[in-house]
Amino acid sequence: MNAREIPPEGQTYTQILKSTALIGGSSLITVGFSIIRNKAMALILGPEGVGLMAIYSSIADIAQAVAGLGVQSSGVRQIAEAVGTGDAEKIAKTAFILQRISIVLGIVGTLLLAALAFPVAELTFGDHQHAVSVALLSLAIFFRLASAGQTAMIQGMREISMLARINLLTAFFATVVTIPLVYFFGFEGIAPSLVAIAAVGLALSWWYSRKMPQSSANLSAPQFRQELGALLKLGLVFMASGLLTLASAYAVRLIVLQHGGIVEAGLYQAAWALGSLYAGFILQAMGTDFYPRLTAIVGDHAACNRLVNEQARVSILLAGPGVLATLTFAPVVMRLFYSPEFYGAADLLRWICLGMLLRIIAWPMGFIVLAKNEQAVFFWTEVAATVVHVGLAWLLVSKVGLVGSAAAFFGLYLWHSMLIYFFARKLTGFRWSPDNLRIGLVFLVSSALIFSATLFLPFWQAIALGSLAVLLSGLYSLRMLIGLVPPEMLPRPIRKWVLRTV
Repeated sequence: MNAREIPPEGQTYTQILKSTALIGGSSLITVGFSIIRNKAMALILGPEGVGLMAIYSSIADIAQAVAGLGVQSSGVRQIAEAVGTGDAEKIAKTAFILQRISIVLGIVGTLLLAALAFPVAELTFGDHQHAVSVALLSLAIFFRLASAGQTAMIQGMREISMLARINLLTAFFATVVTIPLVYFFGFEGIAPSLVAIAAVGLALSWWYSRKMPQSSANLSAPQFRQELGALLKLGLVFMASGLLTLASAYAVRLIVLQHGGIVEAGLYQAAWALGSLYAGFILQAMGTDFYPRLTAIVGDHAACNRLVNEQARVSILLAGPGVLATLTFAPVVMRLFYSPEFYGAADLLRWICLGMLLRIIAWPMGFIVLAKNEQAVFFWTEVAATVVHVGLAWLLVSKVGLVGSAAAFFGLYLWHSMLIYFFARKLTGFRWSPDNLRIGLVFLVSSALIFSATLFLPFWQAIALGSLAVLLSGLYSLRMLIGLVPPEMLPRPIRKWVLRTV
């Protein structure tokens, strides 16, 4: 595809739905495995175990963000840009450097976290009791970063089916490894399970990346420094952004931990995990396929804005009914996927779902900033988001308790959505299409009504009203999504149903 070309509208929607089905389908199965792991953790270790795993994961995520220097994200962009122009030599050079620098950074990251295990444990838990587990987590940093270099190459070249298989198999093996370790070793098995999951991810990414066409990039020392410099310059911005996001999540967990202890941290993590599950497959598909495609055409503002509107429409239609269902059945969901001990997280889950709906609406616009390589805008919007999120969490948790941590996430995206729309307008003249404004309004109003019903109506009346909203919104979304695809591209049974109902 030429950088200035984009398929006709029907074909674009088909492409969006196909990539969403591939990544989203694998993510749904991944969600199933995640639910099994979370259920096992809840039953074996309770809220404390869920909270401890969340904190360990945050430590590993931050260490990975620091040591990785953002080269995975910058590598995806550089390779996608080269693919858009058909520059095979550029692709080969970027992939060559990306894979090798990822291994070097992985080694450095492992050594740094191991050396800082005691200070990190002291900062997080207030003592050195968990220092050995933190040191063990350092191994996961090497496995994660080495794997990241390989998956970045796969993503940049838009090998979506390959990424879907990697995600699916990683989730399966993560479940197979985690449950026995936690069952036999209890709390002591949490850190080894995270290391084992990272090792599985590296093995799978290596297995699939080796099947891709390999080009030998013969680079002189000056060429290597030039290519590496370009990768690191953009990567540092991505690193700073990723670090801010992770630091924000880490800070909110610390606020919750200091306010109510590790049990409340476990409740927050449980609500966050469930709130992220349904939205996660849409956001992952968006970042995996939409971002490289947008980068390839970002110079054409009309095509760029059209693609953003089309991606947003599909995402909202897919996410809306799921958000309404989660708002309606939050207490049932918490009991089903965890245990009765987690019932208190239902209100947190509802606030997080409202924030996730706004996040899904805002994300397609945010990719305009990334694709345009507006590093300063990207960085400072992330700084502002971190300040707003942590500030709101600190204020609301102290005023209203644990539920304030989730309300802070909603407040963050209420503010961030308006900010990112301002910059999208400035960079490409982006405007929401009339259809998207109407669809967005339908789901935003419906979500507000169902959320209010759970607060002010008796339980069964709120359930009945929410169930009706879920049914009607599901039929509405299905009909709208089918209408986006040319009839000849629909499966025959669906095509016959559409013709009968027109």
